[in-house]
Amino acid sequence: MQFEVLTLFPELFPGALAHGVTGRALSAGVVGLTLHNLRDYTHDRHRQVDDVPYGGGAGMVLKPEPIFEAVRARQGSGPVILLSPQGELFNQRIARELAQQPDLYLICGRYEGVDDRVASHLVDRELSIGDYVLTGGELAALVVIDAVSRLIPGVLGAQASPLDESFAEKLLEYPHYTRPPVFEGHAVPDVLLSGHHAEIERWRRQQAEARTKRRRPDLLS
Repeated sequence: MQFEVLTLFPELFPGALAHGVTGRALSAGVVGLTLHNLRDYTHDRHRQVDDVPYGGGAGMVLKPEPIFEAVRARQGSGPVILLSPQGELFNQRIARELAQQPDLYLICGRYEGVDDRVASHLVDRELSIGDYVLTGGELAALVVIDAVSRLIPGVLGAQASPLDESFAEKLLEYPHYTRPPVFEGHAVPDVLLSGHHAEIERWRRQQAEARTKRRRPDLLS
């Protein structure tokens, strides 16, 4: 799968994506990452990408012209996504939807925001990674790329892994334990040492449901 990112700060990539399973996927070509510097699509000697907002107010707004030009120059056919605090909340369901696409084009906002004609006339979708404001969309883009990449066949070692994780079926993941069997007086639950696979699966399901009810009851509703 190919990811394209339009940003004012291409040096922020690949960042954390260069490590672990995503790093191996990038090295192996299972996942591709192409960066576009927004200033490369400007035509004035100052390479200006922002301007003051109409109607007044603090901050600067990213201009529409270079963003439109950049997106229209792309080769891919997948959705164009604007990372924005006003977007729909990114979750595992959306990650699964995006993982079915041949490629994604991610636009990273900056400053006070992006000219609204980008959102209303250019992009296919706006996504937010949470109800808070970041200094730019680059961190959000890294999160989206990471979450989607690990759902691409060949990225994770065990193909069953993403099926068992938190949010895979609107449940938080069950507790995990490893050696030693007893640590500082705290023992691993006996059922996990029993070798009885049906009982283990039943326990894990019960634990996932109880944990979700306690920590994230909104998922059950």
